[in-house]
Amino acid sequence: MTNQIKNESMDQIIAKTKLLYIQSSKFDADWHSTLHSHPFTEFFYVLQGKGQIQFYDGSMIDVVQDDLLIINPNIVHTEVSDLDEPLEYIVLGIEGAAFSAQDTDHEEYSLHNYYEYKHEILFYLRAILRETNEQEVFKDLITSNLLNVLVMNIIRRSVVTLRLQESENKTNKDCIFIENYLNAHYQENITLDKLADLTFINKFYLSHIFKQHSGYSPIVYVLNKRLIESEKLLTTTDLSISQIASIVGFSSSSYFSQYFKKQHRISPSKYRENQKN
Repeated sequence: MTNQIKNESMDQIIAKTKLLYIQSSKFDADWHSTLHSHPFTEFFYVLQGKGQIQFYDGSMIDVVQDDLLIINPNIVHTEVSDLDEPLEYIVLGIEGAAFSAQDTDHEEYSLHNYYEYKHEILFYLRAILRETNEQEVFKDLITSNLLNVLVMNIIRRSVVTLRLQESENKTNKDCIFIENYLNAHYQENITLDKLADLTFINKFYLSHIFKQHSGYSPIVYVLNKRLIESEKLLTTTDLSISQIASIVGFSSSSYFSQYFKKQHRISPSKYRENQKN
């Protein structure tokens, strides 16, 4: 069924959409269903198996093979797989657009089955996945064009009228929160999973937006923060190297010395000696 798209700026919105990530996943024993959200739209296409998507209010919807779930920005959700028929899917995040389906009771998400057009939709999904995994010339341009065609086909082939609108960018607020948290808790054991739990943001996207914001991934930011604090302690105290390593959050004095030397080209002891001289 072909939809009539009335919005005159539809083509401009599609042109602004940007692929943030794409990955193919399959349920296994290490799967952890954790509620999370993204400040961008997510496409969740079921290749095989079945399961459910759970939302922040406890509501759940069933998903089966060839279902495409479109989740709009900042909607808290998680995936739950059937144990007998485990989920296998392709998921991708896109920035710049949100979707609304006609005659639905909610704006947060919409569910569509593309069994009739699966080869068409899957062709573009797999082509995008292949391009992102290979470092070929024109990769970004080809990926962008493939994404545009995919979005147009999803709108064209949906059974209900699927509207597209420009989405707001709220990533700066999240980055500031992460930065403040890291500055206050740098001495603790910081992981991407922990930050994802705190912000309800996909950990891969979280790392991506924070690097754009600060110039560093969250983990490197923490290491550099520990390094700065260790420099102060080396200069102003007589604490041992192992004590300083423990205070600033390094797991061991050997790892601290190794990282310090990598950044400064000299050992912590030599750095202290130079500062005193």
